[in-house]
Amino acid sequence: GWRKRTQSGAPDQRLPHPPGQLKSGTVLTREWKGKSQRVMVIDAGFAWMGKTYDSLSKVAFAITGTRWNGPRFFGLRDRSH
Repeated sequence: GWRKRTQSGAPDQRLPHPPGQLKSGTVLTREWKGKSQRVMVIDAGFAWMGKTYDSLSKVAFAITGTRWNGPRFFGLRDRSH
């Protein structure tokens, strides 16, 4: 599953912006193969493991090695769509 956290680290399950408009400073967390993966939303895109990506799908690919819909991988989109 995923958890969205505010910049302070407090849990925040509400998404105040549409998925395509995540606020800079938002941290998306996804567990993959037993490890927690944290992705920071930044003005230039998404930061993960010291690298910047221009899409969540590219981050998901870097994490998994396979193609994913990035917003779906991070739980921002309903799996039925």
